Amino acid sequence: MRKWLGRLRNVIRPGRLDRDLERELRLHVTERMEELQEAGMSAAAAARLARQQFGNYTAQVERTRDMDIAEGMDAMLRNVRLSLRALAKSPAFSITVVLTLALGIGANSAVFSAINSVLLRPLPFPNSDRIVSVAQIQAKMPQPLIAPARLQDWNRMNHTFQAISGYYTQDDSEFSGALPEKVTHALVAPRFLQVWGVAPQLGRDFNPAEEHFGAPNAVLISDRYWRRRFGANPDVVGKTLRLGQWSYQIIGVMPPSIEFVQRNIDLWSVSAPDFPYARSRDLTWFTGIGRLKPGVTLAQARADLATVQADLARQFPKPDADIRTGIEALKELTIGGVRESLWVVFGSVTLLLLIACTNIAALLLSRAASRQHEIAVRFSLGASRASVASHLLTEVFLLALAGATGGLGLAAAAARIFRVLAKDLPRVDEIGLDWRIVVYSLICAVFATLACGIVPAILGTRRSLAGSLASTGRSQVSARHPAQFVLVGVQVALAVTLLAGAGLLLRSFQALSRVAGGFDPDHVLTFKISSSWGETGTTKTAGQTVKRILESVAAIPGVESSAATFLLPGVPGSFQVELKVAEGRAETEPKIVAESRIGSAGMFRTMRIPLLAGEMCPEESNTPGMMVNHLFATTYFGGAGVIGKHMGQPSSIYFPTAVVRGIVGDARERGLDHEPVPTIYYCGLIMQPGLYFMARTHGDPMALAESVRRKLHATEPARSVYDLSPLTAQLSDAFAENRLRTVLLTFFALTAISLACIGLYGTLSYLVNVRQREVGLRLALGAMRAQIVRQFVAQGMRVSLLGCVAGLGLAGAFTKVLAGMLFGVSPWDAITMTGVIALVIAVSITASLLPALRAARVEPMRVLREE
Repeated sequence: MRKWLGRLRNVIRPGRLDRDLERELRLHVTERMEELQEAGMSAAAAARLARQQFGNYTAQVERTRDMDIAEGMDAMLRNVRLSLRALAKSPAFSITVVLTLALGIGANSAVFSAINSVLLRPLPFPNSDRIVSVAQIQAKMPQPLIAPARLQDWNRMNHTFQAISGYYTQDDSEFSGALPEKVTHALVAPRFLQVWGVAPQLGRDFNPAEEHFGAPNAVLISDRYWRRRFGANPDVVGKTLRLGQWSYQIIGVMPPSIEFVQRNIDLWSVSAPDFPYARSRDLTWFTGIGRLKPGVTLAQARADLATVQADLARQFPKPDADIRTGIEALKELTIGGVRESLWVVFGSVTLLLLIACTNIAALLLSRAASRQHEIAVRFSLGASRASVASHLLTEVFLLALAGATGGLGLAAAAARIFRVLAKDLPRVDEIGLDWRIVVYSLICAVFATLACGIVPAILGTRRSLAGSLASTGRSQVSARHPAQFVLVGVQVALAVTLLAGAGLLLRSFQALSRVAGGFDPDHVLTFKISSSWGETGTTKTAGQTVKRILESVAAIPGVESSAATFLLPGVPGSFQVELKVAEGRAETEPKIVAESRIGSAGMFRTMRIPLLAGEMCPEESNTPGMMVNHLFATTYFGGAGVIGKHMGQPSSIYFPTAVVRGIVGDARERGLDHEPVPTIYYCGLIMQPGLYFMARTHGDPMALAESVRRKLHATEPARSVYDLSPLTAQLSDAFAENRLRTVLLTFFALTAISLACIGLYGTLSYLVNVRQREVGLRLALGAMRAQIVRQFVAQGMRVSLLGCVAGLGLAGAFTKVLAGMLFGVSPWDAITMTGVIALVIAVSITASLLPALRAARVEPMRVLREE
């Protein structure tokens, strides 16, 4: 082993080879000097003549080095030719190894491509590490949106930002084509492109004149919309789009990188800071973004903006005194939620690659053992152990290279899988092959070569020449290869780890699918309708619009009821509010903090949330009304005493004081994976972007999708209907990340147990082959065939049971990581762990039984007569 480590150091440190070469050449000169001195010459004369006879010392060093390199290249090419010839002679073995490595390296590269695109790669903007999210935090506001006037103040008064801007979106209908088309329209504050550090790929940015109220309407379009709507026509600048009653002139085309902001944005126009409503410090609508100055840290920016807001609080005590600032790195805010899931999947697929490597190492050990005679002949012809090992490693590297090439194809196809299983994954559109993935796959190939080949190469070249040549003689009846069983045990242990994780996620997903949400999601169609924020200026008209749409939907044959809401029940989301009771509340009583929802009066009938006490909100009422769930009533008012109370946030435009009409059943509003919490429901809506409409149908909801579309086109011809899907599909998409983890980990686990099964089968099959003479001799001496079967099965089971014990230890560490991702099941769920061990034992028995039965069918006389 010490010699092997020495050779490895020589490869890693080629300077040592140069020093050895110079030392050897100096030795030749010294030997010649000594010969001349023995002939009677003086030391000085002998040294001078020896150097003259040796020639140019530097040239000799270079010539010898070139010869050594050329010899090394010849040896490498010879190893490649011999390896290709040897692999071609055993195509079944070669194909098995290549496919196994292609699966292991391909799956590993595919997951790494997702990690590279989502977590490691910087955002697609110049100096993207300086782009941050800026937020206005206020207790009474459910979302951290910024008032336009405050955004302008922050931008003007700060000292750490190059620029601060913001945006908000709405869905409009575009009328310049033959039919209305839904487009997602972003309205941006000044300096928007300055923050991102990009410029339009065609045309120009907004000029100062276009950033004022009443200026000509100008619009930038997305690269995707440019290609779809205008066929990538370079003359698109100057053309006109019609949104509602307004016309907009196209001034440019955005680069594809800007789609990172929000994947589906089609158009960008200016939200003028001098717009009359924008002067209110109470109205908030901007999602804030900023670019830090070079060298500024997040801590410095937070302190600076907090100082700015403190100054504003002194100037405008109401409402700025109640407002705080929030700054987060935009990349961390975007991808932080999926980081843990991706690393768990990557750790799992790395275990799969290790299993594949140990599987192949066991196959190579078997193959090397069967080639002992060939290796012994090469030794007898003068081959060194290093040259033979180099030949064996070259074979493995060629197999790994072929596997990595096939794995790249698998990684390329995996991007589609991510888009299907987790279409809302941040930056999922950026997942794909690039030079980093190719390099990573090559690194995996080198790793696989070392992991698979080192042990077989060392063990395969360690046996003595006499022992190798004797192995074909009649006297050799058995061979022991404990390393192969160790490798099989490692495979079983890793497979148990993956199976335990996959089993827990499957059980968690099943528990989630069986949970009672407190509402009925079946036969409910959900959809959206294009609208603008401008409609919210007249609340009465906007409310009548919602009422007209709901009545039109309810009149469609096959529709039982209709409703509208800002957040679908069961879909993860939280909007907590603190409420005041107009009738007063004792100081000793706890504060009333509840989850809040806003919906139409028909939401409870449509979602089949039962009324427990009181009455439902009327469709129309001059008095604002609300419903509360049972948990809210019992938590804060001891039951039905809440009915008739007036609650809300007196100064809030979102949650004004309203009378409690009744109590409804508890529903999992924060998500199916969260227990019900105290919840209030404000009754009454106005038409605005983001509103969900729902229709309960008598049959398949998608069967009425076209009827809904036609009816609404007749009722609201200026609007587009989109995102029609069953509520069950919305709930499924809400847990896409869970599904991605579960599907991938289950696939990895099943592949792992299959590879472990193959490894155990292959090892026992090899053992049967090399011990045929021993088995034949035992049968000839009276051993029972059942004893032979039991012996081989027992060998396999011993390895599997030891692997299971080790696997349970690894699973304990692995499931701790998964603990926060589970629902309704503990990390050490007895049913899951028992099922995993039972599955592994059953597979191991099957894998052991087939070689054992073949060993028991050996004909003693035939085997003993064979040479």
